Amino acid sequence: MKIYEVNIEYLKQYLKIDIDEDDMLLSLILSSAKSYIKSITGQDENYLNSKDEITIALLSLCCDMYENREYIVKENKENKIVNTILNMHKIDNLG
Repeated sequence: MKIYEVNIEYLKQYLKIDIDEDDMLLSLILSSAKSYIKSITGQDENYLNSKDEITIALLSLCCDMYENREYIVKENKENKIVNTILNMHKIDNLG
């Protein structure tokens, strides 16, 4: 699945959410995560859509954003999967 094909219904299935009450929040999270990925990598939508692993990073990032909705994140842990995938696709890391 391409990163820009991921919608709220797919995200809810991934997160195992059966209710509609958080749809507005999930929409904001999904949009923010896509913007974050585009900003971090510096890549355009066509490039991001061509890499399946970017979709995994998107879903993982959305999961983190949904589960950690506090101002202070305990233990200050970064998601290594997301960081590794996005760092592989940063414009300055490409030959």
